[in-house]
Order: sequence, then structure tokens, then C-alpha cells
Amino acid sequence: MKIQHHLLLLGLAALTLTQTSSAQTNATTSTNVPAPHVNTAIVPVPRTGSITNRQAQVLQRAKDAPGDYDIEFIGDSITQGWENPGKNVWQEFYGQRKVINFGVSGDRTQHVLWRFENGQLEGIKAKAAVVMIGTNNSNKEDNTEDDILAGVTAIVQQIRQRQPDTKILLLAIFPRGKTFSTQRGKILQVNEALARLDDGKHIFFLDLGPQFIENDGSIAPGMMRDALHPGEAGYKVWASAMEPKLKELLGGK
Repeated sequence: MKIQHHLLLLGLAALTLTQTSSAQTNATTSTNVPAPHVNTAIVPVPRTGSITNRQAQVLQRAKDAPGDYDIEFIGDSITQGWENPGKNVWQEFYGQRKVINFGVSGDRTQHVLWRFENGQLEGIKAKAAVVMIGTNNSNKEDNTEDDILAGVTAIVQQIRQRQPDTKILLLAIFPRGKTFSTQRGKILQVNEALARLDDGKHIFFLDLGPQFIENDGSIAPGMMRDALHPGEAGYKVWASAMEPKLKELLGGK
């Protein structure tokens, strides 16, 4: 009887060990299952912190001055910069036109989409929209190339839906960084895909990137003071490069 009892205890111990091991294996397996990917670049969200002041300002611009415009600029700090380092160039090229600036520093595609949902384009009838967005989505692992492409595409689609008579001049995301980098490569891949949105009727793609790059691949400080944001010379290059197409879209104006 003692032997049988001993064997029974050994059997129970082995069964318990097997069940425990199985439970641990299942738990490990379940925790190792990757969470489904969520593309944050297409989920509209507002900004937080002090930049909400600028966000509110550009939303208010649309409310305070609805109506017809020659050009609307939509983007991030690079677009907002027309009001600071680019102000002289802005006056030269757009002072005689009716133009409105919807640039918000630090914005990503999801923030622009949120602005659209909250009245940015309501009451605004622009002949042309200059759109450049996505560089802030390219930081580190925040968004993949696919994510950024989807985010910019969603913005273009929203403009087409909300402003069907507006011609879109979609700019390639500007190069950034003092020299070659993984982030530059990421941006270039997105730009290659964005070029496919050009339909020759409503959407027109323009890549100004090569005009900011030196022969060795660097970006001169005189062109972009921090290898990201244009200085006055950079804005002059930008405006000059767009001018032929904008004149075409504005009927020679």
C-alpha cells in the first residue's frame, strides 16, 4: 500500500508540473502576441500644451475671414515660418494676392485632419492649396512610411471632399538633416509614393528637395538654418520654384 500511495503521489506531482508548465507556456505565448498596428497618422487628434494657442489662431482665421482666396497654405512649422523668416518673400510673391496661412508648428498629419474636422476649411474657397506635411511623422519609429503616406493621402482626400473646386499643389516633404540619414531615406520613399497622387487635373505634385541639397548631400545653413527650417534664402527658393505652377493654377494671376 505504501508503494502504491507513493506512486500515486508521484503521478499527481508530475501531472501538476505538466499543467503548470503548460499554463506558463500559454501565458508566455499570449503575452508575446504583438498588438495590432494602429496608424496614428490617420486618427484625428488635437494638439496639447502651449501650441494650442497657434492651433486656435489658425482655426479662428478661417472663422474670421471666410470667402474666396487665391491660395491657402496647409502644413506645419515650415509653413508657419512664412510669417517669420519667410515674411519678406511672402510679401514679394503673395502680397498682391489673397492668401491665408494654416501652418502650425509641430503638426503631424493627424493634427491637420483634426483641424479639418473642426472647421479649418469651412467657408474657405481657395483656388489653390499648397500642402506640405509629414516631416514630424517621420521622427524615429513614430510612424512607418506606409503610415505617413496614408496620413498625407487622407489630407488630400479631405481637401478634395471639402473643397472640390480647389486645385492642390502637393509638395514633397522637404529633406532634413545635415547629411544622408535613415530619416531622409524614409522621407524619400514617402515622396516617391506621393508623386503617384498627381492626376494632372486636381492634384499636382512638386518635389523641391534637390534645390535644397548641396553636391555632397548636405544642406547649407544659409538655405535651412537648422537643416530643417528654411531661412529667408530657402523661402525664396521655395516661392520661386512654385511660382510657375501657381500662376497656371490661378489663371495667370
